[in-house]
Amino acid sequence: MKIALLGYGKMGKAIEAETLKRGHTIFLRIDSEEEWKTKENLLSQADVAIEFSMPDMAVANIHKCFSCNTSVVVGTTGWEKEFDTIKKECLDGDNSMFVASNFSIGMNVFFEVNKKLAQLMNRFGEFDVSIEELHHKHKLDAPSGTAKVLADQIIKEIERKNKWVSGKGSSADELNIFSKREAEAPGTHLVSYLSEMEKIEIVHTAFDRRVFAKGAVMAAEWLQGKQGFFGMGDFLFD
Repeated sequence: MKIALLGYGKMGKAIEAETLKRGHTIFLRIDSEEEWKTKENLLSQADVAIEFSMPDMAVANIHKCFSCNTSVVVGTTGWEKEFDTIKKECLDGDNSMFVASNFSIGMNVFFEVNKKLAQLMNRFGEFDVSIEELHHKHKLDAPSGTAKVLADQIIKEIERKNKWVSGKGSSADELNIFSKREAEAPGTHLVSYLSEMEKIEIVHTAFDRRVFAKGAVMAAEWLQGKQGFFGMGDFLFD
């Protein structure tokens, strides 16, 4: 495959290494508005674009992929307000797009465990549930996109929770998400159910960003020849 990298920070470089390791070619790198001006006309020649840029750049980059009919894998988070609009544009325009807040295989298994645990805990009102997430200091969005997915899954299954809040909420129907940013800390997500007498915790820790890079390249491989709007659930479990 000829891959275009949209965003060339730490994740972009990790994806580049994984791409070459798996026998593919980095056809194009774009990491700034200036580079878009000189390279946008080349995007249509790529087999797929992998988008790991910044929250305020992601939507524009996706639109550019749609415009030139290039499949795109998106890992940037922080643009959730545009999600439904982008999904509709993808499907209406017969485009090809793969979106995930987390490309780790382990994390996506964790999502399934989280849903099942929430279903089981719905009947036990004495347990209060919360989420903690820890990332390196360079991560801009908080809570993380992964934490938001976990929270939405829990809210769907637990009737006593109606919305999530960042930090300590003031109402019993709020699901608290606590975010920390520390140095080069590995990405960690912890879901906790606490009662007066016991606690249940599930946790996932990613020790190396290569796990996300590998998942993103595998998603790009899987997306070839497909049309539509996809996620990790389609790739791993369908």
